[in-house]
Amino acid sequence: MSSNGRIRIVIAGGGTGGHVLPAIAVHEELNRRQEAFEFLWIGSEGGVERTEAARAGIPFCSIQTGKLRRYFDLKTVTDAGRLPIGTAQAFRRLRAFRPDVVFSTGGFVSVPTVVAARPIAPVVTHEQTAIIGLANRINARFASLLAVSYDSTARSFAQQHRNIVVTGNPVRTGLRGGDAPAARQEFGFPADLPVIYITGGARGASAINERVFAILPTLVENACVVHQTGSRDANPDYDRALAARAGLPAELQARYAPREFIGPELAGVYAMASLVIGRAGAGTIAELAFVGLPSILIPLPQSGGGEQDRNAAVLAVAEAATVIPQSSATPERLHQEITQLLDRPQHLAGMAANARAVCHENAAATLAELIVEHARRKR
Repeated sequence: MSSNGRIRIVIAGGGTGGHVLPAIAVHEELNRRQEAFEFLWIGSEGGVERTEAARAGIPFCSIQTGKLRRYFDLKTVTDAGRLPIGTAQAFRRLRAFRPDVVFSTGGFVSVPTVVAARPIAPVVTHEQTAIIGLANRINARFASLLAVSYDSTARSFAQQHRNIVVTGNPVRTGLRGGDAPAARQEFGFPADLPVIYITGGARGASAINERVFAILPTLVENACVVHQTGSRDANPDYDRALAARAGLPAELQARYAPREFIGPELAGVYAMASLVIGRAGAGTIAELAFVGLPSILIPLPQSGGGEQDRNAAVLAVAEAATVIPQSSATPERLHQEITQLLDRPQHLAGMAANARAVCHENAAATLAELIVEHARRKR
């Protein structure tokens, strides 16, 4: 604890939005408490965590990191050399900041900080996916508490860690605050057509984008589409989307809204959407459950030992999502699934209710309480 009585918390995690946004959600929850906190985020120089930390007003410092891979790659050799350097850098940062607790949300960037924290402060590690990721398998060895998002994950890892708590995956509460009519007006969509939100995550998914471009002319005949393609530095699809829109009949162009990235307007997009099409990252699954939306999921093939397949299964088993393997997701199949769902509004409503039933409503609050509890024990 600092001399001014504030509880000091280090956040470690990043690489993708799936590791970063849960930390932001917990940070928001902690700031709602009637306590004083001081934060420091330790991450990578070029990761999305730097941007999100700045947006949240969290002081940030970077360390060297190396990617952990499940497959052979020559880069693994050089990355392996960065890990001890990053651990030494993290140790110096931790000694200077003197945290009461370290909150890790995984990703390879978190490992040096978690390892370095062992003699300094307790570690609370959170796993977002249905399968424990490689980074968190390492982090769990140094963590006082391993928080997971699903009961099945806790059961499968029970032999590897003595202190596991199922919290769910934290989601920013503001995502439920969208105004559907205002969002339709902002995007220029009519009030009488369903809205489809297509997303491949922060960096987009070209495999999904290509299928959307193939069926776009017929898709916008009966629906409006918000299409998050990924930024220009991630793939060339945003410019392809602009060209696809220009090729539509003039009266249909306004029904297609491509965006490189969906930011603060996401709550509005969710509020007006009837159906979501996307990958099955942990963050996407948590948000779909939180806002209660039906979906068509196309998991990223061979992702982290099949983690997206397992994530998608959470909603599929609950009858909240239709899952199509990428190899089977032809443009024709995708268009057929979309059409069948939009033609059955009562079925969509049932899927939405099923999605909400999967949600852990208080995930962020539960994690915030566990973090504070571990910080107080250190005193």
